[in-house]
This record gives sequence, C-alpha cells and structure tokens, in this order.
Amino acid sequence: MYKGEREILDILSKKGKMSYEDIAEKTGLHIDTVRRAAESLRENGCIIVSSEEISVASPTAELDGYARNGFPEFSVYEKARAGKSVGDLLPGEKSIGLKWAKERGLVGIEGGRLSARKSVEDAEAEKKKLLEEYRVLKASGVPKDKTVAEHFFQRRLLQAKTVKKYIAEPTGKRLAAKGDGFDLSVNSEDAQLGKNHPITKLSKRIGTIMAELGFEEMEGSIVESAFWNFDALFQPQDHPARELADTFYLEGKSELPGDRKLVERVKKAHEEGWKYKWSEEEARKTVLRTHTTALSARYLAAMKDKKPRKYFAIGRVFRNEATDYKHLAEFSQVEGIIAWEGATFRDLLGILKEVYRKLGFEKIRFRPSYFPYTEPSLEIEVYFEEKKQWMELGGAGIFRPEVSMPLAGVYPVLAWGLSLERPLMLMLDMKDIREFYRNDLNFLKSAKLKF
Repeated sequence: MYKGEREILDILSKKGKMSYEDIAEKTGLHIDTVRRAAESLRENGCIIVSSEEISVASPTAELDGYARNGFPEFSVYEKARAGKSVGDLLPGEKSIGLKWAKERGLVGIEGGRLSARKSVEDAEAEKKKLLEEYRVLKASGVPKDKTVAEHFFQRRLLQAKTVKKYIAEPTGKRLAAKGDGFDLSVNSEDAQLGKNHPITKLSKRIGTIMAELGFEEMEGSIVESAFWNFDALFQPQDHPARELADTFYLEGKSELPGDRKLVERVKKAHEEGWKYKWSEEEARKTVLRTHTTALSARYLAAMKDKKPRKYFAIGRVFRNEATDYKHLAEFSQVEGIIAWEGATFRDLLGILKEVYRKLGFEKIRFRPSYFPYTEPSLEIEVYFEEKKQWMELGGAGIFRPEVSMPLAGVYPVLAWGLSLERPLMLMLDMKDIREFYRNDLNFLKSAKLKF
C-alpha cells in the first residue's frame, strides 16, 4: 500500500471527480505522492483515471531569477527615487529595466536624469501583483490575472506548453483493512533507486545560478586547434604548457579561422608582444582542449558588435599529467566572461563572490596571482569550516588587451576558470579526487548535497 491511498479515496468519496493537482491541494500530499498512490489505486480497481490535454504557462529561468532577486524595472525605480541618472544604471537595468520602468509609468527621464513618476505605495502594489501572479503560474500554470500574464508573455518570461491533466474518479471499491495480508516482521530489500552523479548535480546548480545572473551558455568541441587553445589567448608558441608533457596532441592538422584578418591580428600581437616569428603550422596543430577558455576566445571572435555580453561554460578539459589524490588528466572546468567596456575589476570580484555564496560558501577571499593571458590576475579561495583551512578553487582576471582586442576589439573582458571537482570535495568531505570516477555505487548512494 502506498502512502496517501486512503486520503485520496476519502476525498474522492466526498468530491467525486478530481484532478491530481486538486487532490494534492486538498489533502496536503505532494503531487508525486498523489501520482504513485493513484496508480496503485487504479491497478486495484478503486479508481478510474482519465486524462485531458490543457495549455499551461510555464515561467522561464529569467522570470524565476526576477522572482528571487527582484524585477529590474523596480531597481531602476529605486535609483530614480535616489536622484540617479541613466549613466548610473547597471547593464541589465539599462537594457531591460529602463524600458519596462518607462512603459509601466514608474520613471521618466529629463536631461539624462531619472525621476520617479509613481508613489512608493503604488510601485510596491505593482511589484506585489507581479509576484503573486508568478507564484500562481509556478504552482498551476493557469493564469489568475490575465493582464499580468499577458505582460509576462510580452516580455517572453513565460512559455506556453501543452500538458496532460489526470482526473481520478472513484469506483466505489474500498481498500482492505490495514495490515491484511502483510507480515510486518519480514525484512525488506533496500530499494535500488537511480540518482544523479554529484558532478551532474553541481553542474546543473551552477548552470541555474549563471542563468539567474543573466549569462548565456557557450558550447563547443573538446577537440580544438592550437590556434584557439593557445594562440588566440596570447600564449607564446614556445610556452612550456604546449609541450607533450602538458598537452594531449592528436593526429592531423586543424584549419585556421576563415577570417584572415583575425589570424593576422593574432599573428601581429604575438610578433610585436613576444618578439618572435609566429608559425601558422604550429597554430594548426590539433589538441584536446586544456581549458574551456578556448570557447571564450571563439565566442569573443564571433561578436559582431561591442554590446555587453555575458557567457559561461561547463565542460571537460584535458592535461597530460600524472594523476594523484588531487590531480586528474581529465576534469571539469567552469568558464565565464563578461565583455563590456564599462566592466571593472570590482565587478569581477562581485560576480565570483555571488556565485560561491549561492553555492553555500560564505567566506571567500582573493589572492594576487599570475596567468599568461590575464592581467591583473587572482586566485579564488574559500574557507572550509570543518577543516579550518582555505582552499584554492580557480583563477580569474581581466584578459590582456593582446587577447581581447585582436578577437573582438573590446577591452576590458572579465574572465575566470574555476574547478568543478574541488568545491565538491569540500562539500562531500572527500580526500581523493579520483573517487568521483571509480564507479563506486556506495559512494554515489551516500553522496548528499544541500541543493
């Protein structure tokens, strides 16, 4: 007998036909519990289940982010109340919030300065109305306030989809009395339930965080040319990292970018910066990418204008080195860039702090460091309370002009590459990074994350 079977029969005997969602609301049972119990009742002939297709509205990840962190138009409104100008707005406020703040009559612009056009009470009432409708849509997908729902659709914050709605109807047959036919002294087997790998869970969590912060995801192949993996990042062709001892080289040559002017700009940066003769033959070598920063280089080169952009990637990278308790030849990296001429080093620190705070790390510090293609550069460390020690989790900085200018003509570009396995080791109190990939079912069953 499944949990909730008797509660479902009791409510159906009083109400007759009911949808699974209505049953969950009336009984307080979780919707998944209702589904399992209803299927058992159907098999036992206690209920009849029918279905119908209905159209529902589902909030996008962007709307989920606004519900958690605030709608940008109300941030603009608060700055208008503080007497700020358009130039004081953050990129997201300027590109999204300002438009909707004006359209909703929250603010006006006079000589570049913002002015509040509605009272605090009216603005709060509008905000409350948006959040109430969001909660209704999140729970049921059926709009309560059609005006607000249409506003969300206009902003592409909702996506319509067709789903099946299941209806349960009692047949009149009752369940046997509790305990009939059961021997409660018999030992039962452990249920072998499927479970996401911790790497997968953390990847999804980070992807959600980056989407909430307005980042777009980058994708690309693990097989890369030396041009994108090294040369585009201003890494000299005689750099030790390019040697066989550090990089996996593959057979065959890769094609250089079709944009000949781009190749010439990269060549010029190397020959003027490093004072050597740059070789196309070396740049055409094929490698397993040593970092996801190659994706950042490709996406920067693909930019058609200088509009602010934010990208992130989570991918596998490869290093030709011996494995031990804290090093792997293949591992995961979290990559991110912000291409915006108004970006500052403080913006970089703020983004990194926010990402790790959302992952549950409250104590974060930054230490000066050196990386070939960023200047200034830093290392990110978080404090592990149980061990009473700091642990380095990745590197970050501002792309050198020799990197971003040949690729996109933009400077500065904030950039970071963070480890995926290391924070997991802290969260799971692991001593050996190799445990992630030993296919130990006991480890997978016992690994518990807070998200």
